[in-house]
Amino acid sequence: MKSTIIRTGIAIAALLLAQIAARAADLPRKGPVYTAPNYFSWTGFYVGFNAGYGWGTADWSTPIATSFKTTGYLAGLTLGYNYQTGAFVWGIEGDIDYSSLKGSDTAICGTPGCETKLQYLGTVRARLGYAFDRWLPYLTGGLAFGSIKNSGFDASETKTKLGWTAGLGVEYAFMGAWSAKLEYLYASLGTTTCNTCFIGVSEDIKYRANILRAGINYRF
Repeated sequence: MKSTIIRTGIAIAALLLAQIAARAADLPRKGPVYTAPNYFSWTGFYVGFNAGYGWGTADWSTPIATSFKTTGYLAGLTLGYNYQTGAFVWGIEGDIDYSSLKGSDTAICGTPGCETKLQYLGTVRARLGYAFDRWLPYLTGGLAFGSIKNSGFDASETKTKLGWTAGLGVEYAFMGAWSAKLEYLYASLGTTTCNTCFIGVSEDIKYRANILRAGINYRF
């Protein structure tokens, strides 16, 4: 009698389990959830600091014909804005840098020689980049301006000149709002005239510079 009751209970339990399994098989199955990729956005204002090395050429033409190299360092501040459409990033950027670029010649000019010094350099440039998520290679170009000091014999003149600049770079975003960049610029500040470098004679000096610098920006 006892064994009959046990067998009957097992049969009922098996029947109930079979019905539960059948109903579970009929339930709709939940498919995988698709999550859109979280792409980085370059849109917004940013401020930063940049520093680097420069090398240039000062061409003195009349009456002393000489050309010499100028070298030195630059450091300064950056302000800009980016707007991203798809993978393209459009922007405007300005900077102002203190400069120690200078050079001189005593072989042709005599003692104390001819000297040209770039005292500061600023740029206002457009930028066009193509974003690979957090990587942004870009082209840039626009206006350049700077203060050039020319010296000859016992006299010197300092003038602010307006010119142009163009270059390229790459920027990488990290740690949320921070990004780092490496950039090359070519700048031409045209020709300055020094009226006191040589007694009674004006001197024309053409100045060009190459700049390689790194920078760090904070976006907000």
